[in-house]
Amino acid sequence: MLSAIQIDETFWSRFPEGRIVVMTLKGIDNRVIPEKEAYFKDLLQKGKESSLQFLKDDNFSQNPVVAEWREAYSQFKTKKGARSSIEAMLKRAAQDRDFNPINPLVDLYNYVSLTYATPVGAEDMDKVEGTLRLAETAGGDSFKPLGAEEDAPTLAGEVAWLDDAGAVCRCLNWREAQRTMLTEDTQNAIVIMETVNENQAARAQTAMNTLKDLCQDYFGVTGEILVLSSSLASATI
Repeated sequence: MLSAIQIDETFWSRFPEGRIVVMTLKGIDNRVIPEKEAYFKDLLQKGKESSLQFLKDDNFSQNPVVAEWREAYSQFKTKKGARSSIEAMLKRAAQDRDFNPINPLVDLYNYVSLTYATPVGAEDMDKVEGTLRLAETAGGDSFKPLGAEEDAPTLAGEVAWLDDAGAVCRCLNWREAQRTMLTEDTQNAIVIMETVNENQAARAQTAMNTLKDLCQDYFGVTGEILVLSSSLASATI
């Protein structure tokens, strides 16, 4: 079970203005309720429409939110083609593709991710082993991505989320592991928003407050928000 979160110096040395905004949620009921599908479909559509405000340039890669994350990913070793999760979501929105409900917490954070153009990820706290760390890896950390059958270990020099059993999410928020992913059985979750500059950090803090309110309304659970920085780089969960 998750016991602590820690952001290593290797992250702050690259992104000194960065902030990691975290929220823990305990005691949620994340089961899919068919009667709620229309609510989530409408919410995701609203998020998709809101996201278009961040795509003013017809050249997709020149939009600031995309360019900033591409620059960030150039600062460390990545698997070829790895991009921030928010770029993938914005590209989907730009192509007018639908976002379909997955499970309640994922749907809520996808809405917030689109609305504020900030990458969001979450893990099942009961499946994370020990300390969750964001660090530059030496490579070889065990990682089985969603939908895969074989191990796809981290690369040397990659910045990834790790726990005592291996990698949890690779290349910041690019791809997560099956082992710790949210499911309908998830009761305790940690939601994470990475940022690499002050503007992103301000947007992420607003986004997390919005998500906290949405989770309070839907789950009846009050999340606890924590902001990690170079001066407060770890915390007990």
